[in-house]
Amino acid sequence: MGKLTKNQKLAAEKIEAGKAYSLKEAASLVKEITFSKFDASLDIDVRLGVDPRKANQMVRGVVSLPHGTGKEVRVLVLCTPDAEAAAKEAGADYVGLDEYIEKIKGGWTDIDVIITMPSIMGKIGALGRVLGPRGLMPNPK
Repeated sequence: MGKLTKNQKLAAEKIEAGKAYSLKEAASLVKEITFSKFDASLDIDVRLGVDPRKANQMVRGVVSLPHGTGKEVRVLVLCTPDAEAAAKEAGADYVGLDEYIEKIKGGWTDIDVIITMPSIMGKIGALGRVLGPRGLMPNPK
């Protein structure tokens, strides 16, 4: 291993080897020993005490971050004209049907999520070649 910098030595002095820190302690310690001038990322390891080989102990879930990921999600709603007002009110960025189907056929995929109605899935089936590889094809359920 190469020479440690002055900041690395200071950080190493503050960390006790082999000690298990609580999440709160670890977060405050990381903030204290960080010397970077940019927003750095942090990896954490959590011991859950489960055996992944056993089917009843699998861990699956979704976490909603309190401040988001910083990326704004663009939503396209493909719906009938009578449902357009409700979609806009719900916060959709793009709302329509035939004009967006034509744009997507032309290669437009400047969206993150597509929501549609089950009655319209017949028209959207032709877009599978464009939307499928990008993971944008809506689920009819």
